[in-house]
Amino acid sequence: MTITSQRPGLSSRRRMLVLAICCTSLFIVGLDNTIVNIALPSIRRDLHASLSGLQWIIDAYTVVLASLLMLAGSTGDRIGRRRTFQMGLVLFTLGSLMCSLAPSLGWLIAARALQAVGGSMLNPVAMSIITNTFTEPRERARAIGVWGGVIGVSMALGPLVGGSLVGTVGWRAIFWINIPVGLAVFVLCARFVPESRAPRPRRVDPVGQVLVIVSLAVLTFTLIEAPALGWGSPWTVGGFAVAGLALVLLVPYELRRAEPLIELRFFRSAPFTGATVTAVCGFAAFGGFLFVNTLYLQDVLGLSALHAGLYTLPMAGLTLVCSPLSGRIVANAGPRVPLLLAGTTMAASGLIMTGLTAETPTWRLMAAYVLFGLGFGMLNAPITNTAVSGMPRTQAGVAAAVASTSRQIGQSLGVAIIGSLVTSAVVGSFATGFPSASRVGWWIVAGCGLAIALLGILTTTGWARRSAARTAERLAPAPDRTADAS
Repeated sequence: MTITSQRPGLSSRRRMLVLAICCTSLFIVGLDNTIVNIALPSIRRDLHASLSGLQWIIDAYTVVLASLLMLAGSTGDRIGRRRTFQMGLVLFTLGSLMCSLAPSLGWLIAARALQAVGGSMLNPVAMSIITNTFTEPRERARAIGVWGGVIGVSMALGPLVGGSLVGTVGWRAIFWINIPVGLAVFVLCARFVPESRAPRPRRVDPVGQVLVIVSLAVLTFTLIEAPALGWGSPWTVGGFAVAGLALVLLVPYELRRAEPLIELRFFRSAPFTGATVTAVCGFAAFGGFLFVNTLYLQDVLGLSALHAGLYTLPMAGLTLVCSPLSGRIVANAGPRVPLLLAGTTMAASGLIMTGLTAETPTWRLMAAYVLFGLGFGMLNAPITNTAVSGMPRTQAGVAAAVASTSRQIGQSLGVAIIGSLVTSAVVGSFATGFPSASRVGWWIVAGCGLAIALLGILTTTGWARRSAARTAERLAPAPDRTADAS
């Protein structure tokens, strides 16, 4: 029997348009995920925010996003992917408007959380739309490669675009750009994206959802506030205990459910598990890198937001070049080479930055940015492709949501852990003490890179592929064996 490469009634041009619409939504979400970093010093001066307040501006978005992505993926499968996607666009656009009008730090953090609620309905649902639009394995791999490339490009361009807007208009402008794009995508989605649902949607799992939110939110809060509270204070110890308890309760509860929020059986596949851990490591390095580098360029070197954004141009440029290249490599040769390149170059970048001082020459910074941009550009396509490949199409939304959640968890932890450790290590004035204090963060970035390279080797062996095949056999109903024969 011949396998069709498209949904019935969708022409090749229509499928490309659906892909473009989905990728546009991903672009503004990814851009917003990093564009705020370059504006942090300006926001701190305008709203009189502390360093922990700056961490919350980032993590209020990523924690809420990580907490709700899996629910959004299954919700799209249940009530309709286009409908959920459009709801997400409305909330994301409204949240962006509220961010641009925020009169204080508290209002800005709350608006960022609303943005994230909308953003959680975009990425996994759009991935599910793509995997159900492109059903031929090789064609779908190319589409996912484009998708992964857009993630890297949008997040790398954030500091550059943000620097330009903050330097010329002001920090509120970084949220204005989401409004017309969000409205345009809403209209295009209603016109061109077909509605689809899973034949047998998953049930709501409120207990699992609450445990996920408690675990992520309490852990992030504790990590961010620990420098002020004290790492050994009862509040800090209690926070870690509550987050750990929520996780301990979550795992056996989800294993007992017939339709859990988190399908833990996915993790029997070594490639899927590797993709999840790789996403956490890669985006922890990315989140920590942007947070620390932004403060260094503007508060230590005294650069303007525009000049700080221009300094990161090599990183953005290499990500632009390498993201689509990585997608093609994955489609033709598999994920091992991109993951090895990503891990080794990100580790090398972190090692270069461990020698950071107030007098570090520009060429050394540029070398670190080039290496990190190359590595990050190579990272996203193999994560996305490996997470979805081999999974049943009926569970594509959930599988994609786990991969997206891993990215957001990684970025949340990167900002929380690296930001807090660096803040705790500052001795004396911020400008003079920050460079040496930042070294612990750069060592963590290097360690994450090495972990990615190791995972790239372990998860592409014959044993790993056999574990993926066994997992697919257990998960897939007979009429829909796998989402990807590879």
